[in-house]
Amino acid sequence: MTAGKHIFLDLLRSEGVEFVFGNPGTTELPLMDAFVVETGIRYILGLNEVVVLGMADGYAQATGKLAVANLHAAPGLGNALGMLYNAKKAGAPILVTAGQQDTTFALTEPLLWDDLVSMARPLVKWSHEVSRLADLPRAVRRAAKVALTQPTGPVFLSIPGDILTDAAEGLDLLAPTRIGARIIADADSIEAAADLIAASSSPVIFAGDAVARSDAHAELAALAEAIGAPVHLEGMANTAAFPSNHPLFAGSVSRMAPALRAVMDRHDLLVSIGADLLTQSQASGVEALAPGTKVVHLDNDAWEIGKNHPAAAALLGDPKATLPLLTEAVLRRVGPAAARRVGAEAAIAARQAKLIAQAEAEADLLPLRPLPVLHRLGQLIPDDAIVIEELLSSGMNTVRQLISATRPDSWFGMRGGGIGVALPQAVGIKLGLPDRPVVVLSGDGSAMYSLQALWTAARYRLHMVVVIFNNRSYRILKQRTRAIGGHSAAADDYIAMDLDDPALDFIKLSEGLGVEAVRVAGLDDLAREFQRGLAGTTPLVIEVEIDRTV
Repeated sequence: MTAGKHIFLDLLRSEGVEFVFGNPGTTELPLMDAFVVETGIRYILGLNEVVVLGMADGYAQATGKLAVANLHAAPGLGNALGMLYNAKKAGAPILVTAGQQDTTFALTEPLLWDDLVSMARPLVKWSHEVSRLADLPRAVRRAAKVALTQPTGPVFLSIPGDILTDAAEGLDLLAPTRIGARIIADADSIEAAADLIAASSSPVIFAGDAVARSDAHAELAALAEAIGAPVHLEGMANTAAFPSNHPLFAGSVSRMAPALRAVMDRHDLLVSIGADLLTQSQASGVEALAPGTKVVHLDNDAWEIGKNHPAAAALLGDPKATLPLLTEAVLRRVGPAAARRVGAEAAIAARQAKLIAQAEAEADLLPLRPLPVLHRLGQLIPDDAIVIEELLSSGMNTVRQLISATRPDSWFGMRGGGIGVALPQAVGIKLGLPDRPVVVLSGDGSAMYSLQALWTAARYRLHMVVVIFNNRSYRILKQRTRAIGGHSAAADDYIAMDLDDPALDFIKLSEGLGVEAVRVAGLDDLAREFQRGLAGTTPLVIEVEIDRTV
């Protein structure tokens, strides 16, 4: 007879699971007991469920493998919901499990019990509670298949304690199922898209996460070069959807409709490749696209295509598999748009030169401004590094132009907009890709949501450099409040948006969690400490004092 706790781990191991990220509680104790003799899967401890889910999110996104996050009953799942929302938006393939109270007395509504399946359902692709041990193999196999099928995303299983303690003999564990991702859009849609692109005088491309997930940098570059179009990142850009060293890389655009409209007013066709098209962060009273704007939309998620803006050509398919056919169809019609490409590259180079000139002009100002800090870091970060970025006001619409990201797995950020993702994501990413340098860029307010992740980095000796931009405030909120033009703007008074009384001490906080930390005030000190951190073998936190001007 084999206990359910061992059957569960056998199932995970056969699905390719390397780590279980968790914070144990009473309903998970049988599983923790099984880990004493488990040799194939490591249990990675986080100090709370925010950190646990964030670590799983980072690992899943960076590796594309199934991550497992093990939470504790209703309160544990509740604590993790904000990070689960981010994971949903990022399409992270995570099997989220929660230890449920025994089925033998669940009807009494014991302590920590609640309807976990309903709690998780809005944020996952599939949610289910296992009610008997005989169903555990089918439930785990289905969950893994659903999580890893495009569009990927988290799934949830509630596992009562008695499922883990029950035993069975000769239980069929079934086998993994994988659905291939390289789906090609139908031929008619490709031809329709090519017609629109050929007829366009000024196309623009928006690239999104699906490009990076399908490893389609080269294929998207070939299309952009063929039609001579600049490539912007989607508004809520998370990954390196296009290599930043390509001369047609036009960077990010503000997540506000007026800024998006200003870009689109220069173009007569929008080609969206795997992008969450023109997602905005605030209502502005205007549409991001003018009425009648033509859109070509390629994505592996049918829900996204034409969701907010009608697609004149709708292509459901994998970017890597479909883009070569689209590029070939365009070239059959018009050939390379060499002159348009030259003009687009010149305009992009001019904007980039202006941005760098501004960064250099601010280099001697103290307290430090974000631009020169980003520019200096961009000169120091290795090409093979993975950057996890959560800067908000310090990096909005500039960080992607100043810090390079040339590989599909070289950049991750706060896809869902819920803050606190960077530090735990970095832990999961480093575990998944241990040979790559890992650099975290975080605001001070964001870091405080999940600073306990530093303890996990210290516990498992994970080498990373964490740069905290400390402006002692929720500066992004101040900026948005000032834009309202009301009482705060008139009085220069922003309620509940300052973090200076008392001031946060990231040196003591980091050291208390087992991580070395230093504070720097100038660019030379920053460069010296950053290079020392890269050369080290343990995590290092660098707190940078940033100007507080709104």
